[in-house]
Amino acid sequence: MSLRRLNRWQAEGLREDLADLYAESCATTSGWEHRRRKDFVRRLTHDTWRPGFTMLTAQAPGLVGYAFGFPIARDGSWWTGFRGPLPEHVAQLTTSGRVFALCGTVVHPFERYHGLADRLQERLLAGDRALLGVTLVERTHRAACAGFRSRGWYEIGLLYRPPGPTVLRALVLPLAERTAAESGDLAHPARCQ
Repeated sequence: MSLRRLNRWQAEGLREDLADLYAESCATTSGWEHRRRKDFVRRLTHDTWRPGFTMLTAQAPGLVGYAFGFPIARDGSWWTGFRGPLPEHVAQLTTSGRVFALCGTVVHPFERYHGLADRLQERLLAGDRALLGVTLVERTHRAACAGFRSRGWYEIGLLYRPPGPTVLRALVLPLAERTAAESGDLAHPARCQ
């Protein structure tokens, strides 16, 4: 299996293949699948135009998985809709430009439970200069939340994003290998006081 890093233009060239794998990986009823695929393409297109967008794909030999994201803006606009005060260490790292948003991870159903999602996420986060990874998970998606928590992510609060009444859990992951050397341990809340 080979992993390949893509920029926005390369990802856009694979948009239909990416959407097909997305639809196949979360197959439900046929009408729902088409709607979810369409929503995914819209979100992916929007995300590819964010500064610093990057994607990592896994091929064996065809496309079997991918993860993508981007560094969040220093102005804190990504946190709009966060309920309550944003933890100080997260605000500091956001302002310093050291937070990377993991926006999507998709793995073919036959490749699940083999660690591919973990490898994709780790390599994607390792390729950025971020000290903190962040992801949003629907509050009701307990299995996804549990999966992230089992890999060291922890919840910092809830975020409300329009359109619609979607409530998302904001999860963060300190990128420990780089934390002590590059930030004075800002990624760890206990060390920010």
